[in-house]
Amino acid sequence: MFDLLIARLKDGQFMFALTVAIAAAATAVTLALPLLEADTLRRRMKQVGEERERLRAKERERLAKAQRVTLRQEPKAFMKNIVDQFKLGDWLGTDTAKAKLAMAGYRGPQAEIAFLFFRMVAPIGFFVATTVYVFLINDFGQTAGVRALISVIGAYIGIKAPELFIQNVIQKRQISIKRAWPDAMDLMLICVESGMSIEQAFRRVSQEVGSQSVALAEELTLTTAELSYLSDRRLAFENFGARTGLETVKSVCTALIQAERYGTPVGTALRVLAQESRDQRMNEAEKKAAALPPKLTVPMILFFLPVLFVVILMPAVIEVYGWK
Repeated sequence: MFDLLIARLKDGQFMFALTVAIAAAATAVTLALPLLEADTLRRRMKQVGEERERLRAKERERLAKAQRVTLRQEPKAFMKNIVDQFKLGDWLGTDTAKAKLAMAGYRGPQAEIAFLFFRMVAPIGFFVATTVYVFLINDFGQTAGVRALISVIGAYIGIKAPELFIQNVIQKRQISIKRAWPDAMDLMLICVESGMSIEQAFRRVSQEVGSQSVALAEELTLTTAELSYLSDRRLAFENFGARTGLETVKSVCTALIQAERYGTPVGTALRVLAQESRDQRMNEAEKKAAALPPKLTVPMILFFLPVLFVVILMPAVIEVYGWK
């Protein structure tokens, strides 16, 4: 058997046939292997995309829970009854109250009812608390007239407290929108240039920017809904700019209105406005950096220079007075 194998290996014709067979088999396997092998790259990219979407949805849910506001829930029955009985909307409501509530993210009649209720309750609560403190707990050594004046000041603070709260929420919301707006503009430009309509672009951007700014995602989603059911699309863009109260957003809304009216290219306008938004954000950062040295002057004079003088002069004082 071994001699037969040696003879075959010495046979040139057999070795040539064996080499051709091995080469043919290798060629067949090389050509068939890519067809039989699973597309691991595509499967891996799909898994990465699904994981990214899952993490993005989880982050949006977490931010939505963290920034959820209570005034957007259904109004309490007793609040509505008090507002209706005392007709608080006639003498506590203002023309700009609804606009400010919308800018703060509080929408619907429940927000207005809660705002009017607290505008009535807060002055009474502050007045009672201040009166009890200055008349029963600590009079500060003042006369009754001065203490009564302090109680009146407490009531005035209670009147302004709801407005100050709404204004603070508006400022925080505008800061969040302003920080995420340049990135949203870039995403919107990409969507528009890829062939999407404005509604689809707004919807897509609201999904992508939700992890960065929940407030901006809410406004874009609401604008998408208004574009769907309002008879005049111009009103949807105007409402979007009014709810944010930011000039950069209003300029984009004006450009979109002009594009709707005159048929001008939206992509060109969005590209210019996106660059202006980024330049404006950079200018604001440079202004803050330029204002830093004057702000540091007083702390350095009060805290840094005395310590520096002590470190420099103390060895000489010790040597003069002979301290050991």
